[in-house]
Amino acid sequence: MAKVLKKPDLTNPALRAKLKKGMGHNYYGEPAWPNDLLYIFPVVIMGTIALVIGLAVMDPAMVGEPADPFATPLEILPEWYLYPTFQIFRVVPNKLLGVLMNASIPLGLMLIPFIENVNKFQNPFRRPVAMTVFLFGTLVTLWLGIGAAFPLDKSLTLGLF
Repeated sequence: MAKVLKKPDLTNPALRAKLKKGMGHNYYGEPAWPNDLLYIFPVVIMGTIALVIGLAVMDPAMVGEPADPFATPLEILPEWYLYPTFQIFRVVPNKLLGVLMNASIPLGLMLIPFIENVNKFQNPFRRPVAMTVFLFGTLVTLWLGIGAAFPLDKSLTLGLF
């Protein structure tokens, strides 16, 4: 099987001008078909399947105790990935406001592609508004997620003060 490799012509003045402006590799015409779709994606998919099977074999899921509907634990916590939204419901006194705040999370995520969409740079450090929004959202999510594991009186300050 012959190997197909398309290298950019770096002697082309138009390409050199685009690269000088900071435009990435997608601007010089490397097609997604067949390079990515035939050669890269199957490798990633098979690697993911192999990883999941390997984890299932190495650490199988055990069946726990039978559920007892009459014994409610004192502190009921959701799975770890729902801690930030659980914390919002715990801290906000008005439940309707908590529902609206949780509904604003997917709406905010849908706005992310439109932040600085006119910026031609792919480097995140050359997109200051989008990078600031991303870092602020990540810090708030971590703060809420860690606070959900604390008692309610220490959850907002994380027990630091």
